[in-house]
Amino acid sequence: MRPLTLLALGDSYTIGEGVALHDSFAYQTIRLLRKAGHHFNAPEIIARTGWTTADLRKGIGKYLFQSSYDFVVLLIGVNDQYKGKNINEYAANFELILSKAISLAADDPSHVFVLSIPDWGQTPFASGRDRQIISKEINQFNKVNCVLTLQYKAHYLSIAEKINDVITLENLAADQLHPLGKVYGTWASRLADAIKKLSV
Repeated sequence: MRPLTLLALGDSYTIGEGVALHDSFAYQTIRLLRKAGHHFNAPEIIARTGWTTADLRKGIGKYLFQSSYDFVVLLIGVNDQYKGKNINEYAANFELILSKAISLAADDPSHVFVLSIPDWGQTPFASGRDRQIISKEINQFNKVNCVLTLQYKAHYLSIAEKINDVITLENLAADQLHPLGKVYGTWASRLADAIKKLSV
């Protein structure tokens, strides 16, 4: 039996900024799936800290992918909001990326998972900024990616509330912005459970 493959697309939340690679949610997801008896390769990750949807599109355009992947995960948009990008521009870029993700999943949207954008406005990093505006804008961006995900019949996992529930200094990396491994672990658990429901 060939090993299954998982591709993760995104930004700093995808690579697990501030934690070891094995503590990122993609790697923790694979560990949980392996523990459940599923044969997976290590995840393939296309992501960089600071990437917007436009940056991710450029990164995807330069990357030599496999012909297809068993599962594709996408989490992108926090830097679009942080850098003041227009939400319509975000929507257009996100839709193109989502369409590419589906094509990389052998044109099977049921094997594509979109994670919501965490609300960084709730972290100490946002001190001195208008937290209400940040939260409002993040919610608007998440409405966009949720509607498009469901429109394309992919899976949507809202993990925003998961980070908001545990934002304390002991759960954040040194930058007081990105979560530590145990928070990524809650995302990984939800993602692994969703993948297992597909009877892999």
